[in-house]
Amino acid sequence: MKKITSLLTLVFLLLTAAAQAQGTIRGTVVDGENGTPLPGVNVVIEGTTNGVSTDFDGMFTIQVVENTGSVRVSYVGFAPKVIPFDLSGQKVIDLGTIELAMDDNALDEVIVRSYSLAIDRKTPVAVSTIKAETIENQLGNQEFPEILKTTPGVYATRGGGGFGDAELRIRGFNSENVAVMINGIPVNDMENGRVYWSNWAGLSDVASSMQVQRGLGAAMIALPSIGGTVNIVTKSTDIAKGGNVMMTTGNDGYTKYGFTLSTGLLDSDWAATVSLSRTSGNGFVDGTPFDAYSYFVNVAKKINENHELSFTAFGAPQRHGQRQNRLLIDDYRRSPSGIKTNVDWGYRNGQFVSIEDNFYHKPQMSLNHYWTINDKSSLSSAVYYSFGTGGGGGWSGDNKFQFGTNSPYRDGLYGPVDLDAIAADNQAAGINGSETILRASRNNHNWLGALSQFNTEISDFIDFTGGIDLRIYKGEHYQEVTDLLGGLYYIDDNDENDPNKLVREGDKFSYYDFGYTNWAGFFAQAEYDKDALSAVVSVAGSNTAYKRKDFFNYLDSDPQRETDWINFPAFSTKGGVNYRLDTENNVFANIGYFERAPFNDAVFQNFQNDVNADAENQKIFSAELGYGFRGSNFRADLNVYRTKWMDRTFTRRFTDPNDNQFTANILGIDALHQGIELEMQYRPVDALTLTGMLSVGDWKWDNDVEDVPIFDEDQNQLVDDEGEPVLVNVLIDGLKVGNSAQTTFAVGADYAILPSTNIRANFNYAGDYFSDYNPLGRDERGPQTWEMPAYGLLDLGLTHRFEFGGFNAQINANVFNVLDTEYLSDSQNGSGSVAETALVYYGPGRTYTVGAKINF
Repeated sequence: MKKITSLLTLVFLLLTAAAQAQGTIRGTVVDGENGTPLPGVNVVIEGTTNGVSTDFDGMFTIQVVENTGSVRVSYVGFAPKVIPFDLSGQKVIDLGTIELAMDDNALDEVIVRSYSLAIDRKTPVAVSTIKAETIENQLGNQEFPEILKTTPGVYATRGGGGFGDAELRIRGFNSENVAVMINGIPVNDMENGRVYWSNWAGLSDVASSMQVQRGLGAAMIALPSIGGTVNIVTKSTDIAKGGNVMMTTGNDGYTKYGFTLSTGLLDSDWAATVSLSRTSGNGFVDGTPFDAYSYFVNVAKKINENHELSFTAFGAPQRHGQRQNRLLIDDYRRSPSGIKTNVDWGYRNGQFVSIEDNFYHKPQMSLNHYWTINDKSSLSSAVYYSFGTGGGGGWSGDNKFQFGTNSPYRDGLYGPVDLDAIAADNQAAGINGSETILRASRNNHNWLGALSQFNTEISDFIDFTGGIDLRIYKGEHYQEVTDLLGGLYYIDDNDENDPNKLVREGDKFSYYDFGYTNWAGFFAQAEYDKDALSAVVSVAGSNTAYKRKDFFNYLDSDPQRETDWINFPAFSTKGGVNYRLDTENNVFANIGYFERAPFNDAVFQNFQNDVNADAENQKIFSAELGYGFRGSNFRADLNVYRTKWMDRTFTRRFTDPNDNQFTANILGIDALHQGIELEMQYRPVDALTLTGMLSVGDWKWDNDVEDVPIFDEDQNQLVDDEGEPVLVNVLIDGLKVGNSAQTTFAVGADYAILPSTNIRANFNYAGDYFSDYNPLGRDERGPQTWEMPAYGLLDLGLTHRFEFGGFNAQINANVFNVLDTEYLSDSQNGSGSVAETALVYYGPGRTYTVGAKINF
């Protein structure tokens, strides 16, 4: 309480200093050659570190404390421009349209094309962009994807509530079906397509923009994204010389501190940026402490007028406690901890122990080369390498972690686990070994990739882009003993080469295998832009190859311990047009078809080298129409979409009359995702910005699969004990797709109560939110999956800028879920599709952060 009081006092004192602020400067920055808005342009008051960046419409607004001075406008690849201003007798100055000219001597770090970013009123896709200023001011202690919660079609949750356990869904598709790129480099897991945000926890410190392209997207790599594409662009060496230090505190011991330092472009044509930070705390949910670091390094060198090199390395080593077990609603009501209840932790020798936790470090390094071949052609290439080490904790052996009953191993019905009592059992077992142990499921990997993209102007109106996308991935999977809990060893019978193996801490057990994934893709795109019309058409092809090597399920001498390569070629094509009706109105349309190879677990069955020879590519067809309006103080985007997902990958295990187990493909299951999205921004007066978003989806399974005969690997039809054929039914036609709110809307306001002080409020609503379930479990016609209660959350925030010892500084304060609304953020459907049987997570209650940043 004393800390909060001190922080609020500091905020009050700073607010009283706001009278020194003078006014506001705004304008729009465009490419002087073609009038295209320039995003991410640096706008700085000369002689200070007071600066902002333009949005993807090229617009900026900056508050100043000086009556007179100059604004410096700079952007990579363009000559900077300095514009004087005089605020005498005025509160607002509009600099109008500022045209920048190309500069052959500038450090051309990254152009928009290289990062596959959509350009407003030109690229025919539905797109929303979050600026660095928004991320810095509003993220607080939220998870990184939560900054997108005011974006149409996006639903982000914190999963179990552990640090970095957030999940992002776009248009009803989970992260496996959403492409995530950092500086144009894909980061979705090569084996299962997932994105683990805890691996990228430091991105919020170094992100310069975050763009969400819903639907087909504008990514110019052979990347099959169904729901959409998230492009995260980090800071680069084009920022001015200087840096900052920052510190943030919040609820439940949240603490974050760090610094960023940039050299700017030196006379030697070198430039570098370094950023470091540490984040720690106890977590809102019981038993979820976390400790995370992040680092970012970017070094660039302009070799000559035609060649530039840039090296980037970043990572975020972390460890955090998790809540893996969803509970019944009644369990939360019975537990003294309420919505914070977590049954996945305990004590050993008086010390806290995470039974379920996550620890990982996944650094990514990339070397980019930019070659200006001539006035019309360029080549950008990147070689990148990522190596991940870590995994997730858990237990093996006898389950002594029951909750909700009077267990001798738990303090209360839902309290922490008494690991000392389990250790006493293990010690008493003597030479029989530990009955229960703690373990970690390790998932290490090495990932090497290369991207190369060639751009050329075929004519004054037609550009061509083509390139390759190559990836080599090796994953190492095994379980490791982390704590014998007092026993002598643990007996494991899963290794064919050593049955009844005695394993100790640090030893591998249960399973051990390598998964290999090779990817080769090409892409080609032609883009037309003349007068009011822009159009694009692209084709891409790829081949995904899988191989598996198993060390436990096969003898060392068994040739079947390593499979051959299994190949899945795929093809995609998409096209779109954008027509600018006038300077304010535009319309667009796009259409596309693509295929995606099945993931690793659909190719190799039963956690062995059983190859699923009948696995098929999934097919996706998508179409979209959109309209945009850009007025002087009002903008809006409206779009409708329809995505048909055919031949969803589903497999099911069966046992034949001889007790042989095998896996069969259940083909022909389709899903339909369609909806309408609206996004608006209105500025009635210079000091007030209003935002709004509405997204209404209709996401459901589109057909039944009935009386499907099942065949084993030898194409023998499966029959039951009476000789009758086994037939499969999947009766899901019309069932809603679960795990993402289908109706969302948001309204927000940002008001400059003083030129140096902004307050903001955002309200987010989520409804039509259905529990998740396994479609293969619906072999009879049943009720609709359980619909969770709709909810709305109110967030408030304040940003105050001030002078501190000759430096520009600012304070950000945020309160999330101000009304302390109790809501369900995630649910797994139960029997009867009712609330009483659903297993759920609750979202966090009221949380807050207060942070300060000093720029130098």
